[in-house]
Amino acid sequence: MRHNNKTKSLGRKAGHRRALMANLASSLIEHKRINTTLAKGKTLRRYVEPLLTKAKKDTTHSRRVVFGYLQNKEVVAELFRDVAPKIADRPGGYTRVIKTGYRKGDGAEMCMIELVDYNDIYGAETKKKTTRRRRKKSSDEATKPAAETKAAVEEAEVVEEVKETPAPEAKVEEPKAEEKKEAPKAEADSKEEDKDKD
Repeated sequence: MRHNNKTKSLGRKAGHRRALMANLASSLIEHKRINTTLAKGKTLRRYVEPLLTKAKKDTTHSRRVVFGYLQNKEVVAELFRDVAPKIADRPGGYTRVIKTGYRKGDGAEMCMIELVDYNDIYGAETKKKTTRRRRKKSSDEATKPAAETKAAVEEAEVVEEVKETPAPEAKVEEPKAEEKKEAPKAEADSKEEDKDKD
């Protein structure tokens, strides 16, 4: 049973697993994107994100702690020199795991794990969203001349008054058959009177 054992063994003993994670993390920091199996990618994310958080504070102590995990001076230097300034304002979630299908040989589920801030495709979309502006009503009114704004206010008040007073609905009754016959005669009589006046 696996009670109280949250770490994924990945089919390896503890020492082999630590070496594997250190090598994967070093490759990720060096290349910014690597392909691996999904199980290793998810485990790597849990392993490397605390190291990236530790790298935000560039102190001797944090460098020594990170070196204790990675065991590679060049990678630690690159992490603190290049990667840390780029992730400085991000409050976590430094990596992204994307499933890429199945491996041909054994059918293992594969993934690509990458550092979020080094992806140009996703970064461009977020920058476009942040530059979006909204217009304010007060700024529009301030730019217009005073006469135009007064006229606009008066028109708006008239429109509101019209909307507030409902128009009475008049029922139009159709004239009875007798009245319909008399109506054309009345029109003919009025036409004759107009001719006489001319």
